[in-house]
Amino acid sequence: MSEYKKVAVIMGSDSDWGVVKGACAVLKEFGVPYEAHILSAHRTPEAAAAFAKGARAAGFGVILCAAGMAAHLAGAFAANTTLPVIGIPMKGGALDGLDALLATVQMPSGFPVATVALNGAKNAAYLAIAILAIHDEGLAVRLEAFRAETAAAIAQKDAAIAAEAQAL
Repeated sequence: MSEYKKVAVIMGSDSDWGVVKGACAVLKEFGVPYEAHILSAHRTPEAAAAFAKGARAAGFGVILCAAGMAAHLAGAFAANTTLPVIGIPMKGGALDGLDALLATVQMPSGFPVATVALNGAKNAAYLAIAILAIHDEGLAVRLEAFRAETAAAIAQKDAAIAAEAQAL
């Protein structure tokens, strides 16, 4: 496990879990400690604010927030912590996630939320890992190795396609 901070994985509803657990799997693969919770900016505002306000003291280094429609969970967390907050807008609802994307990315100056693609939980985890790797050399090495493995896999696929194309 990382010798530094853990990641909070927050979702506004249990319906987000199917996508959000992908972030947990990535964090686990990298040995990054995490906790997953359901907290709502609107249905449990006091609990959400208390978690955000106490996150640094509780050992968190980054907070991931997944929410659909215009729930704006990530913004509520960013208003209550100075930790990096990464928003995961969820697809669904009448606007199929566009409202969630806009609610997550459109933050007032001074209260940024990094935002990944719709249902981009895995990329949120990779971004959290990159942030934590700034002060964790072991984690930085694991991230570099992952990137090298990804590049090698693409190179193999490229060679296979190039060979197949020449055989046509």
